[in-house]
Amino acid sequence: MIKIIKTHKIKIIVVTAILAVLAFAWFYDGMTNSRIIHPIPESNEVETETDDLYYYELDCYDESDDEYTADELDQPDEVEETPVVVSGTTTPNTEHDTTHPVASEHLAHPAARTPIEPENMVRGDGSFTVTLSVRVDMLLHNMHLLHRDKHELVPEDGIIFPATQVTAFEGESVFNVLQREMRRHGIHMSSRFTPVFNSAYIEAINNIFEFDGGPLSGWMYRVNGWFPNFGASRYLLQPGDVIEWMYTVDLGRDVGGYFLSDGAR
Repeated sequence: MIKIIKTHKIKIIVVTAILAVLAFAWFYDGMTNSRIIHPIPESNEVETETDDLYYYELDCYDESDDEYTADELDQPDEVEETPVVVSGTTTPNTEHDTTHPVASEHLAHPAARTPIEPENMVRGDGSFTVTLSVRVDMLLHNMHLLHRDKHELVPEDGIIFPATQVTAFEGESVFNVLQREMRRHGIHMSSRFTPVFNSAYIEAINNIFEFDGGPLSGWMYRVNGWFPNFGASRYLLQPGDVIEWMYTVDLGRDVGGYFLSDGAR
């Protein structure tokens, strides 16, 4: 046996090496195949379009009547057509405008400064006259803030709807009158209902939206020289009220109505 080993020593070493390599390969392959491979779990995150929806709400619109209504508000289906008479031709001051006449007797009355919830406004058959105007004259001095595509939407005098005597009905709010007159005169208006303030919020008039004129821009309203700090659909109109809608580019500072907004615009 020893003699045979000596004689075939080299062959034995080679065979042994081959066997060792095969044994190692078999062992390694077994270890590899025995590994447990866990599949990558599918993500539970749901892709959202929150930002897209936000900007859609602010910046997009269509031609449907939904642009003019807040579903939560009770609006009259039909309004008898009444002639409107344009008031004086005084051009609004483009600085801090105090030139428009105001009904001081309504301004002084405590009820004029008290918001009324829309559901508590009792509609009546009576009617009366109020004055309505819509202006964007502050943009005339800040056209660099407005996208070039919207420059054509700003009238040369900044007046979208001149001070005009219009008909209001008992139990109507500032929002009701604005909505009806913009629709009647074919002027685009977009609004949304804000449940937290129980009021309509004006997003755009004449396709000029909030934030179109910068991060501090948007629509505000004034009645009888006073900027209410509550929503337009909570302001109950009185005969002779003077309603002014104006576009601010500086959170109201430029139109004399700065306050910490709580949805009153």
